[in-house]
Amino acid sequence: MALWSTQFADGVVVATYRNPPMNYFCAEGAQELAQLIETWRDPAIRAIVLCGAPGGAFITHYSVEELLALALDNNSLRSIGTSLNRNYHTLLLALRDLPKVVIAAMNGNTMGGGLELSLACDIRVGQRGDFRYGFPEVRLGIIPGGSGTQRLSRLIGVGRAAEFILRSRVVDPETALALGIVSELADDAVAHASRIAHEVAALPPKAIACAKRAIYAGSDTHLAAGLEMESAAFLESILSEDSRVAMQTYVDLPYDQRRVWLETL
Repeated sequence: MALWSTQFADGVVVATYRNPPMNYFCAEGAQELAQLIETWRDPAIRAIVLCGAPGGAFITHYSVEELLALALDNNSLRSIGTSLNRNYHTLLLALRDLPKVVIAAMNGNTMGGGLELSLACDIRVGQRGDFRYGFPEVRLGIIPGGSGTQRLSRLIGVGRAAEFILRSRVVDPETALALGIVSELADDAVAHASRIAHEVAALPPKAIACAKRAIYAGSDTHLAAGLEMESAAFLESILSEDSRVAMQTYVDLPYDQRRVWLETL
């Protein structure tokens, strides 16, 4: 892999993107990520952390040079059509639909296609510092076309997402936290995301997979259908050996130790 490197330990993969000098995302990086996602289906992998190489960028944004080259060749662009977007959507759906927790450690500037990538992760950890998160696309004459308009509106609400995208806002980590774009902030996003990853890696994997499926599939439909999906996922989880072992461990504890067991990994 030329742009992505990975480390694996104790069930957790840390995948680092490095594309100097600006850490722009690009077609090659997307293709490499698609290959990695397939390897991450391995049951031995229980959680994944995505981060940028040290230097102030998670993924700054998608390469404008690549997009401009497409824009300058209208005939080719028309022949490609919306498949350009669909391919990126497919990539991010494959990442989101992994039956394990995926965490974005946003350890630097995260905009455009990079922010869209982070929105496809289950948890986003921002990093305190002079960094920027946002969707600057409108000021470039385009829109977030890699699922940004859809994922952000589902995350923070249509009104807030419309204001954010239409103003082409780029904000600091503290503002991103206040808007709900990131889950929390840390002085070292990679270290904190790795701690979370190791915590969830110790949890029953079937429950993680079922919970993810119920959350995401249910959020894309109406309540009644979502409740049916939740019920099916609950049945699948409670029928697993994971659940029997975990619940038996809990009920075998004295009452005064049960809360501690639930709160401590």
